Amino acid sequence: MKYYIIAGEASGDLHGSNLMKALKNQDPKAEFRFWGGDLMNAQGGTLVKHYRDLAFMGFVEVAQNIRTIFKNINFCKKDIEQYRPDVLVLIDYPGFNLRIAAFAKSEGIKVVYYNSPQLLAWKEGRVEKIKKYVDEMLVILPFEKDFYKKHGVDAHFVGHPLLDAISELPDVNTDQFKKDHGLNDKEIIALLPGSRKQEVEKMLSIMLSVRDYFPEYQFVIAGAPSLTKDFYQNYVDENVHFVSNKTYDLLRCSKAALVTSGTATLETALLNIPEVVCYKGNRISYEIGKRLVMKNISYISLVNLIMDREVVKELIQNELNTENLVQELKKVLGENRSRILSDYEELRQKLGASGASVNAAKLIAHP
Repeated sequence: MKYYIIAGEASGDLHGSNLMKALKNQDPKAEFRFWGGDLMNAQGGTLVKHYRDLAFMGFVEVAQNIRTIFKNINFCKKDIEQYRPDVLVLIDYPGFNLRIAAFAKSEGIKVVYYNSPQLLAWKEGRVEKIKKYVDEMLVILPFEKDFYKKHGVDAHFVGHPLLDAISELPDVNTDQFKKDHGLNDKEIIALLPGSRKQEVEKMLSIMLSVRDYFPEYQFVIAGAPSLTKDFYQNYVDENVHFVSNKTYDLLRCSKAALVTSGTATLETALLNIPEVVCYKGNRISYEIGKRLVMKNISYISLVNLIMDREVVKELIQNELNTENLVQELKKVLGENRSRILSDYEELRQKLGASGASVNAAKLIAHP
């Protein structure tokens, strides 16, 4: 079968690549055309657009790039029309993907949504679009199935694909990792400032403001695959290092992490690393988001959303400052550490067993 897959962010690239691998096992004649990143590209097929050219964060940033976004939407519609896939697979990225779903449905193309948009955070009216345009909804969080059922959508819970990615990781030796990347013998605090240039610029300087308070540690930046090494050079010095495309290894060798809100918060938890969740965006975008999104939810990190309580500390907008970061980092390195690790074990149990990619591939390739 011919598969057209759209992933607009780094996390979608990861989930998409694992799905493609599983689809090839289910369907030896699988052909792929996709929007994604380097991980999906490694699985074969044709990469149409890289996610680094698609990711605009925040309401103001989206408004500033609205012409580019609509140009991409129109290009995508024409590309799908020309390719005529048997199945369109959408991975998160709802602002773009729900528009494409409507088009594909009108063209008689089967639409599968893998990794649901976070509808709990938005107006539930978006469910109506999913009911109208999506043929199969495959969800990766246990509470999402009940959410959709309440709205008349028969969603399939397939499990969380991060469990697959993490379960397949080879062992890592901390001493060897430090040697390979030119690090010193101090314990590591990992910095995950995000994957988009604008959020990294905003987050990294704040994260690094705590380094003088922790001279016994070295800070290591997890470089995003969508950004060049040169981009990070202004942040690097004798006690701040940079590692590219080795985020999982870096985390597993770290004592704690400062993590920009997103999928990385869950990845960090599943790798058993105590963390502080950080978020600071454009002021106008944040105020709009607070009224549209955060009035419906109590947390922004996946860890806390899944557990429905505060497992990891979230420092948001004005709360994200040096004083608070120092205080919370001291806690995850000390008094709160054992409690956080215990909560992580409960989190893993809530997410269930691995096998999400295979489960999703079976439903897509053999409906």
